[in-house]
Amino acid sequence: MAVPSIIVGLSGGVDSAVAAMLLARAGEPIAGLFMQNWEDDEPGACRADEDRRDALAVAVRLGIPFHPRNFAREYRERVFTEFIAEHEAGRTPNPDVLCNREIKFKVFLEHALALGATRVATGHYARIERAGGRHRLLKALDPAKDQSYFLHLLGQHELAHAVFPIGGLRKDEVRLLAREAGLNVHAKRDSTGICFIGERDFADFLARYVPARPGDIVTPDGRVIGRHRGIAFHTLGQRGGLGIGGSREGNGEPWFVVGKDPARNALIVDQGRNTPHLLARRTVTARAHWIAGSPPGERFEAAVRTRYRQPDQACTVQVRDDGTLEVRFVEAQRAVTPGQSLVMYRGEECLGGAVIEATDATFGGLS
Repeated sequence: MAVPSIIVGLSGGVDSAVAAMLLARAGEPIAGLFMQNWEDDEPGACRADEDRRDALAVAVRLGIPFHPRNFAREYRERVFTEFIAEHEAGRTPNPDVLCNREIKFKVFLEHALALGATRVATGHYARIERAGGRHRLLKALDPAKDQSYFLHLLGQHELAHAVFPIGGLRKDEVRLLAREAGLNVHAKRDSTGICFIGERDFADFLARYVPARPGDIVTPDGRVIGRHRGIAFHTLGQRGGLGIGGSREGNGEPWFVVGKDPARNALIVDQGRNTPHLLARRTVTARAHWIAGSPPGERFEAAVRTRYRQPDQACTVQVRDDGTLEVRFVEAQRAVTPGQSLVMYRGEECLGGAVIEATDATFGGLS
């Protein structure tokens, strides 16, 4: 059998299965590789065994070599450690963004190249345009499934060695192709949430790694109306799980987290989804990553997303001398959250992104 030129990351889901099938049909010599990125001692919490079996069944069906690999140590060191540190600091990280940079397009890519492959393929919904020796990351054709947000930390090296075979397909087309090909995963439910938490309660899982630091729940004017188990267990815009639904201090509307005060260990809440305390017109970020290697200018207009599946929002981006960004939104944005990623676009092209540090919302840290 020919040495595979492309190694496909088979996750055990339908997207990566169809990605592999399309490459095999195109005559590419390929192999499949299953990445186990998490090991857990809680029975039934992790679907890794089921996913590995499904990935192997896809490889057998397609007649391609199959390589199971355990990257759990690398995942803990490069992704999970930062995930916990960010929560302990009271921020809300996005581990899927870091996983793509550190595991799927670094550890996996390096491993594939060592096996003799020249590229890796995944089931991400995104596209790559290659022209003049440069590589652009584009949105998927299916806006409901576009995953360019999670891939914004990739650079020219990674895109030069990446293939996204399903970026031009809709999800229903992917499932139909899988069913017609007799792939066992054609109707398998998509995984949701953070991969290493699975179906478990988020707060209960986090409590295994972040110590509880109970404190006051306060209103914007400082009234204490309840107690929280730790600000690490909450995020901006959160509704529910606060234990103050029937508070007689309120007016009957739902309570939402509108801020955190780490110095006082206080969680700040207000009532009503449209509370003005969640609105921001300006944000600053950590040092930005640019897919092209540099920004399109010191100051430019763009569209941004401050969370996954958010519609593009018009803004002006100012690149500061230290590489950080100051972003001004045309329309005020709700619950722009420190620790999350701000991802920039021009039309279909993803330019890159940065981690949100602070905003000019009432309790966002900017004056």
